[in-house]
Amino acid sequence: MAKLSQEDLLAQFEEMTLIELSEFVKAFEEKFDVTAAAAAPVVMAGGAAGGAAAEAVEEKDEFDVILTGAGDKKIQVIKVVRELTSLGLKEAKDLVDGAPKPVLEKVAKDAAEKAAESLKGAGASVEVK
Repeated sequence: MAKLSQEDLLAQFEEMTLIELSEFVKAFEEKFDVTAAAAAPVVMAGGAAGGAAAEAVEEKDEFDVILTGAGDKKIQVIKVVRELTSLGLKEAKDLVDGAPKPVLEKVAKDAAEKAAESLKGAGASVEVK
């Protein structure tokens, strides 16, 4: 396999969703027996450097709904996550268990607020960014 340049790697990271990037970071941690505390700023800086001007404009139109905690009614939260996404039962459970994690990414403000209210109604703690 040919060695990828930093630019090639950054281009690949830019195309990933937050969930995919999170899974990559976990795999990277396991493979090299490190923590992402030092690697995360590098990955975030790389993504920001690639299109900081474009992202600044987009952030006002697009919001991420991030599950920060499941609360006492974890089963209800899993059901709501499944309703909001196309995830199966196992994937939704893994997302809820792995909180904080994004449930929806790059959605309109109205959709983000409705999703946050649904999750809060089920007993979850949620952030909209």
